[in-house]
Formats: sequence, C-alpha cells, structure tokens
Amino acid sequence: MRTSTPIRVMTVDDHPLLLEGLGMVIRKQPDMSLVGQASNGCEALQKFSQLRPDITLMDLNLPDMSGIDGMIAIQAQFPDARVIIMTIFEGDAPVERALEAGAHSYILKSMPASGIVEAIRHVHAGKRRVPDEIAAKIVEHMGDEKLTEREADVLRQAAQGRRNRDIGENLFIAEATVKVHMKRIMEKLGARDRTQAVAIAARRGIIQL
Repeated sequence: MRTSTPIRVMTVDDHPLLLEGLGMVIRKQPDMSLVGQASNGCEALQKFSQLRPDITLMDLNLPDMSGIDGMIAIQAQFPDARVIIMTIFEGDAPVERALEAGAHSYILKSMPASGIVEAIRHVHAGKRRVPDEIAAKIVEHMGDEKLTEREADVLRQAAQGRRNRDIGENLFIAEATVKVHMKRIMEKLGARDRTQAVAIAARRGIIQL
C-alpha cells in the first residue's frame, strides 16, 4: 500500500545494532520515513510527544520498563498512538497482555524485513495484525484459565528455588496458602510438579527466568 505522505515511524529498542537495522529497512521503503529512535521507555515517551509518529515499533523488553508499560504510558497521553510491540520471544502470554493493553500488532524480531514493513503498513491502514505463528500459539491456549497475579508471584518465587515456607514469608501469606496456590498453578498449566510448572510458564512467557 502506498500513501502520498510517507508513514512516519519511530523505533524503540535498547540494542544499537537492531535500531540501526530497523532504520535501514525503514529508510529503504518509498512510503516510509524514520522520524526518530529511542533506547528506553522514558525516552520513547519524550520523543513521541515531540515527533508524533504515525507508527511506533516498541521492543517488549526495555531497560527501564516493559515495552507494554511504555506503550500504555504513551497511549495515556496520546490515545490515538499506534504501537507495534517487537520481541524475540514467541510465548503466548506476552502477546495476549500486549494486545489487551492496546498494541496494534505484535511481531517477532526474527521476521524478514518484508514482514515487518507489511505489519507497519497494515497498522497504518487501521488494521490489527498478528503473524500466523503467533496467532496459532494464542489459539492453542485460548480456553486456558489464566494464572492470577498472586499465583504468578508464587511461581516466580518457586522458580528461584525457594521452599513454600520461604515463599510464604516473602509474600506475607501462610505456607498452607502457598501450597493451595501451587496446586492451582499446576492444574492450570497442566504440570505434574512445580519444576514442570516453572518450565511451562517460562516457555509461554508467563514468567521470566
């Protein structure tokens, strides 16, 4: 899709080589213009307010905040902001969080350049787009019951090798309550034990190790 006015794009990532690569890809497109780059969420918000890009490519993991939180901060001030979340990770949980929070697309950094610019054009045209391989992972777990915030907290503690008693002390809950949470966690994730529950949650992006 071509437009008479170039699509104004801003990229946000803390890896200079990736920023440079994205910049090269965007500059080569006759219908796009790279208007700015940022390396963290705070800088992204500041530059967005100055530049008002049509599309923002935002890394999921930034040094000062998550890309989702950065997007939420931008959209709180600029509700019409169109943000595409980028990641190297294919888990379904971050995708769902990003889309629920207002992302217009979610793409993998491993995608070919043609896929990235296609996503930019789709979002600029007012469409929401998720690559097929990511959409398939979302569908796979669509009917699953999600972990609560407390359950995710318990699992993060377990991932660090802590015993139930220690988890309870750290989260200010009873050891018996921790056991109940762990039972529910394993049921929801289809895990046979806490080690497998941690592995499944990490693979799906529910927790980060």
